[in-house]
Amino acid sequence: MKLATFQAQSGHRLGLVVETWLVDPEVEPRWKGRWPASLIEFIQQGEDAIGMAREVEEWAKGMIEEARGKEGTALTPLNQVTLLAPFPRPSKNIFCVGRNYREHVEEGAHVLWGPEKEGGEGRKGWTVELPPVPVFFTKAPTAVIGPDAPIVRPRATTRLDWECELAVIIGRKGKDIPPEEAFNYVFGYTILNDITARDLQQRHGQWFKGKSCDTFCPMGPWVVLRDDLGAPPQATLVLRVNGVERQRFHTRQMIFDIPAILSSLSVGMTIEPGDIIATGTGAGCGFAMNPPQFLQPGDIVEAEIEGIGVLRNPVVASWNL
Repeated sequence: MKLATFQAQSGHRLGLVVETWLVDPEVEPRWKGRWPASLIEFIQQGEDAIGMAREVEEWAKGMIEEARGKEGTALTPLNQVTLLAPFPRPSKNIFCVGRNYREHVEEGAHVLWGPEKEGGEGRKGWTVELPPVPVFFTKAPTAVIGPDAPIVRPRATTRLDWECELAVIIGRKGKDIPPEEAFNYVFGYTILNDITARDLQQRHGQWFKGKSCDTFCPMGPWVVLRDDLGAPPQATLVLRVNGVERQRFHTRQMIFDIPAILSSLSVGMTIEPGDIIATGTGAGCGFAMNPPQFLQPGDIVEAEIEGIGVLRNPVVASWNL
């Protein structure tokens, strides 16, 4: 099941994606007034909402042929709908895990200590040190944009980079969660592109500023339920720039899996329904290429996760807006 937030005349609404159609249950009398208005309301309604959504999904599959070429029905072709981020404005910062794939850690170490450094010698005998516990940082909620919305490169950076990530959507309130119970707190999954200004990141000596500029958190195009993707999810992640593949890795390569992440994050701290946790990225970032390559105005970035879909965003310059 794919739950999507879309732009309606009355504002943001929640719909279902069935094949290549957006289903708006609020249009149908049988669900009007009962269908949740937003994804957070859907999560809060729990199994009742999921049961209703399954009913809508089955009904929609039987209505596709009838809906073709018609207007004013509950089904609209996806290419005629403006999809938004699942949570257009999250209620709090997005939690992120840094350095959670070994090859990404290694490419960062290579840039720092590779043979091109220190007069060609590099750091002789260096070894990669993996983090002993998950490394957390956050992205500001004002950075969130949806599919096809432009990533705006501000004047403050010339080193705009990409990071394809699986994002976990929390469905239950909890604290001090044991790893073996972690998936009971997962509602679903979506795609997140952790856009980063590497020069701002380096200048400030931490990750928050370089990752929280406006539009630096593309998310979507929809949320897939936990049981539909898996617990744990087994999926390949791919990122392309202008159709050229830059990243390809698999969720099984995580250093810290989702139960370890949730358990560590929730130590002494409450997580809540609607919280978003980005689980880290693999190798293939622009800063580690030789020579480095960064996003430029006019580029198209596509982050894809098997079983979810494709999150596509163009890049524009702030001075062109």
